[in-house]
Amino acid sequence: MKNSVLIIIVICISAFAKAQTTKVLDTIYANDTKNVALFFPEPIRQGITGSDNFVFTYNREKEQYFGLLQAKPGKESNLLVVNRNGSIFSYIVRYKKQLSKLNYFIPLSSSIGNEKPIVTESVIAESSEERVDNSTYYYQKFCSYLLNRKQRIGRIKRRNEGIILTVENIVFDKDELYFVIEIENNSSLDYDLNFLNLSIETRQKGKRKSLQRLYQKPIYKHNLPSKIKGNETGRFVYVLPKFSLSDDRRAILELNEKDGERNIEMKLSHRYINNPN
Repeated sequence: MKNSVLIIIVICISAFAKAQTTKVLDTIYANDTKNVALFFPEPIRQGITGSDNFVFTYNREKEQYFGLLQAKPGKESNLLVVNRNGSIFSYIVRYKKQLSKLNYFIPLSSSIGNEKPIVTESVIAESSEERVDNSTYYYQKFCSYLLNRKQRIGRIKRRNEGIILTVENIVFDKDELYFVIEIENNSSLDYDLNFLNLSIETRQKGKRKSLQRLYQKPIYKHNLPSKIKGNETGRFVYVLPKFSLSDDRRAILELNEKDGERNIEMKLSHRYINNPN
């Protein structure tokens, strides 16, 4: 009896230790002269690299099973890929001048987990309130990631009386566009934010040319400040439903100061909107 109990305890301890063991991430090598192809068991929904010297491209419009990785010389980074079924894959990526492997066929067993809890036997209906909470949680995490990531889509900035409005990045994910925005206050006077609106402007053709603006309501605002103190900077993210623009339309950002006149209007070309990161 004592031996049986001892065996059970040893098995339990071994199982617990195995569960607590951190999974060592595999390393994938890439360079700037060849495409390294990664084939996944399910179509890719999202792929993100941790550094700008690594680029992972995949079809964002039509989900496919493979993506292509390229790298420039620099420090190692990581690659995070989420499949359509929620399976998560994580790898260390490094630059290597000479590559011995160009194709990786990744099994489901390589997944480090799933972004959604897997419910077995009983299925619980998810309420609309829970779905909203899950979406908000995802927006919070992804917006925080974008604010920590030093990636820019171009030099898009306007200034007025020491106030500088910058669109640092525009990122497409799932069915949303994420606008990473910075307001820099280079004056000694605090800047009280009244509103920051994004609209789509259409140039009407014909003899009587006119402009028509349609306000776009954000789905979510992350870290939007109400005040930016003198000589300080505020960075935040606007999340909007995915949209594209023809060459006769453009996006307009309107920054308005409460009880002040340091207002800024910024025009965003259709080229930036239609080619996000």
